[in-house]
Amino acid sequence: MPALALMVILPLVEIGLFVTLGAWLGLGTTLLLVLASAFLGLSVIRRQGIVTMLEMRRALEMRRDPSRAMADGMLVVVAGVLLVVPGFLTSSVGLLLLVPGVRRALAAWAGRNMRMGGTVMGARDDGFGGERPSEPYTIDGDFFELDASKRPTHRPSGWTRH
Repeated sequence: MPALALMVILPLVEIGLFVTLGAWLGLGTTLLLVLASAFLGLSVIRRQGIVTMLEMRRALEMRRDPSRAMADGMLVVVAGVLLVVPGFLTSSVGLLLLVPGVRRALAAWAGRNMRMGGTVMGARDDGFGGERPSEPYTIDGDFFELDASKRPTHRPSGWTRH
């Protein structure tokens, strides 16, 4: 229901802002602001993919958690999308998301309020609402040895050593 309400209310607010600010600024200035916002949003989206990948690679090379770089990059892309969408409210929110302090605060808030869902394979309930790994178990299987002098008949994928 909140998404439906947002889809109805947001365009009405944007239309009201277009009419009000368009009357005050004039048609030419209003259109220029909308076009400038769209171009800024497109350049932000285009640039951010490369920057996020470089930051994630750097974090992984330094053996750090890349989630901060991923969250920051995602919020910058959301800012770019909001800048591309025509409207003064969405562009204002997009500009706010370009401020690093606002992104950090939003990511910290989301990190505190987000809950992970899903199933952990081989886990069992510990009786306190959490899960702990199950005890080790045996996997039954058959195997056969390969002749080491024989060359593979396929081209190696890079995932296996031959």
